[in-house]
Amino acid sequence: MPVSMPRRFVAYYRVSTQQQSRSGLGLTAQRQAVQEYLAQYGGEIIAEFQEIESGKNANRPQFHQAADYAELAHATLLVAKLDRLSRDLHFITGLQRRGIRFTLCDLPDVDQLTIHVLAAMAQHEANMISQRTRLALNAARKRGKVLGNPRLNDIRHQDTGKANQQRTQRQSDWKLRMQRLIQHLEEQEGIERGSDVARILNQRGLTTYQGRPFTSATISRLRRSSDGKSFPKLPD
Repeated sequence: MPVSMPRRFVAYYRVSTQQQSRSGLGLTAQRQAVQEYLAQYGGEIIAEFQEIESGKNANRPQFHQAADYAELAHATLLVAKLDRLSRDLHFITGLQRRGIRFTLCDLPDVDQLTIHVLAAMAQHEANMISQRTRLALNAARKRGKVLGNPRLNDIRHQDTGKANQQRTQRQSDWKLRMQRLIQHLEEQEGIERGSDVARILNQRGLTTYQGRPFTSATISRLRRSSDGKSFPKLPD
């Protein structure tokens, strides 16, 4: 019988003030909640991120690095409580749109329950709109109305540039996220050699944009393209 791999998590801790950070009150409680969750449900932490920032601020560098890491490593974002993540519904559903799973230590089923319910409601409304549209189109056809764009084929042939632009943008977004993660490994985990960075990324389940294992040459190219570059927030 094959041995199942443990669930992999990226832990995110947040406190709102310098005073909380110095006292350790907020961080200690969050780290304890994470350890208790792992003890009960199992799994392993592959990376940790923490920051001092208001939960009202959507532009949190460490959070975005944690989300990038979880997305690229196909891991689950693990936080102690929902308010350590955000109380903003748009912020929360932005994770879902990116396909990033997250788990709350105090409510371990909230991502499968609450977010699922919200998504189901949105999906139901989309289905209803689609059904109403189909009924309206069928009624129009019965009245003899000609539907569609007669220039559709011409437009399709002319629209390849937009598709290429979208592919280029997706690859650019992936590269930016990888550069952030490499920077995190260098600054927070002290991993400097390209071969070591590649080994760690491969061990943690990350792959190149083409789905291949990382090599020192891949890391070198990513580092060269990020020299002197600031890392802006990516859109949700």
